[in-house]
Amino acid sequence: MEFLRTPDERFVGLADYPFAPNYLDVAADPTSGDGTALRMHYVDEGPADGEVIVLLHGEPSWSYLYRKMIPTLVDAGFRCIAPDLIGFGKSDKPIERTDYTYGRHVSWLTAALFGTLDLDDVTLFCQDWGGLLGLRIVAENPERFRAVLAANTMLPTGEQETPDAFMFWLEMSQTVPDLDAGNILQFASTTELGDAQVDAYRAPFPDESYKAGARIFPALVPITADQDGAADNRRAW
Repeated sequence: MEFLRTPDERFVGLADYPFAPNYLDVAADPTSGDGTALRMHYVDEGPADGEVIVLLHGEPSWSYLYRKMIPTLVDAGFRCIAPDLIGFGKSDKPIERTDYTYGRHVSWLTAALFGTLDLDDVTLFCQDWGGLLGLRIVAENPERFRAVLAANTMLPTGEQETPDAFMFWLEMSQTVPDLDAGNILQFASTTELGDAQVDAYRAPFPDESYKAGARIFPALVPITADQDGAADNRRAW
């Protein structure tokens, strides 16, 4: 599996993001045994023995989304873990859209949170695609969690009616010449983002070659009952 790694200089001096980087490796394709490892970035702030809160971002954001929440939670004594999903933020970015599947994202996160970090007694906060992944992981590893907070997210089984707005977003995400993460987050925010914040959301993607993961995410949402992930989500429910 070929992948790109966003240059570190893209993340220098980001507004309100003083967190030290942390990295771990996950198997690119756990089922093939090809040996390729992908580097996943995560924020790890707060006392090592503090109660753990995992913050999962959505599409097309990254751990920068939680820049305001993390200091407040740390001040309250929590340990905050905020991964960048593979394909986003400071994590590695496979270059082919077909490299990304719902199942691989679940496997990558599960390996990171429980294989490498060995987290337990976790409170999960998840939004958007962070919920599509996080809620699956909770269902498959309930003994690892103490609480779940789910915001603007879902666990689709392909049996629900698909809103027209999502179908528009799906079509746009696959065809628009420039998938501008900064503009997308600006549109999705209830308050006006400044230029520095918009640029921070653009930082992980120097050009279109880095955006395969962001591009394909909307197409991975199970909107039919036989789509990849739908059956697993039904079992999760």
